[in-house]
Amino acid sequence: MSTKGTAAKSASGAPMSKYDVEVEARLQALEEKAHTPCGGGGGDAERIAALEARIDDLEARLARKISF
Repeated sequence: MSTKGTAAKSASGAPMSKYDVEVEARLQALEEKAHTPCGGGGGDAERIAALEARIDDLEARLARKISF
């Protein structure tokens, strides 16, 4: 005799296997983690501005050396 199990259901109502349930749980955990701020990226604007200033300076020096 077979007994009726209580399988998990997907959003569409289709039954999900144990593997599908595990994968869905992992996916939801990853999505939660992706939406939390990581706190990185601060202070990069100043560094980029300094590098751009150096590049501008080097371009000006090269332009003066190239033009006779």
